[in-house]
Amino acid sequence: MANLTLIYGLRLLPEGEVAQVQDATLKLANGHEAHVTMHVLEGSREEIEGQLRMSIDAFFDFYPEI
Repeated sequence: MANLTLIYGLRLLPEGEVAQVQDATLKLANGHEAHVTMHVLEGSREEIEGQLRMSIDAFFDFYPEI
């Protein structure tokens, strides 16, 4: 299997502070653009950590060949 690149970002803000979330745009080496869907998780630290773990597991379930 080829090596992969995982792109992600994290930032914590006070609840209610975020007004809008947009996709991030990537510039690829071949000149094309790709988009990364941004996800919002809210709750206590424990709730956010649990949601993040489930989200990561679900992401890799989409790619069983990895």
